[in-house]
Amino acid sequence: MENNAILKVEHLGKSFGTHEVLKDIHFEVRKGEVVSVIGASGSGKSTLLRCINMLEEPSSGSIYFEGKTISHKPKDKSRFRARVGMVFQSFNLFANMTVLKNCMLGVQIVNKGSKEEAEHLAKKYLKQVGMGAYINARPDQLSGGQKQRVAIARALCMQPDLLLFDEPTSALDPEMVGEVLEVIDSLARGGMTMVIVTHEMMFARDISTRVVFMDKGVIVEEGTPDQLFNHPQTERTREFLSRYRQN
Repeated sequence: MENNAILKVEHLGKSFGTHEVLKDIHFEVRKGEVVSVIGASGSGKSTLLRCINMLEEPSSGSIYFEGKTISHKPKDKSRFRARVGMVFQSFNLFANMTVLKNCMLGVQIVNKGSKEEAEHLAKKYLKQVGMGAYINARPDQLSGGQKQRVAIARALCMQPDLLLFDEPTSALDPEMVGEVLEVIDSLARGGMTMVIVTHEMMFARDISTRVVFMDKGVIVEEGTPDQLFNHPQTERTREFLSRYRQN
């Protein structure tokens, strides 16, 4: 694929009934890039991510991963999801399992890894996100920031080629936001390819190789952090960013 794009979205549309949430989206991610998607609530950011990860079926358009079209057939979906990890705003951990078991599960069920391999990967990535001491804890014994770090470790255990983050800090108390952003920042420095939907503007500016601004279901503007934050080309982008500067 041109530009070394690992993921390419063409003419993507998504409607819920008569409500058109995404309109003719063109979007790509190259290997090693960190792409932040910003925009007001209701602009279609999370729906775009959910379409990319096949949690929602697009109404139109195509998604390509490493040059191959991704279909919604169950076999295609599970194969794709083994390569593309997702971290949700609400953690989605299994409450009845320990931290270690939460991280082992996908390796054993989806990747068909052995118990030993699953445990090795779980311990390795829990240590990487600073949660190695909590392997026997259950989610209800953890803070929000700790839960989100476990959720990131769980996604890393699948050893994905691409990691998607849907508002990873929006459910956290302000003092816990930093610890999660620090983990994501260290992944970026390690070369992980990521797409991050976020309201954390300064974080998006500092971590991203490219920033995409969405409004009312379309991509209004995209560019490097310097281009988008310091030299926005459209009035809508300028208006959105000025509101954040005032906050």
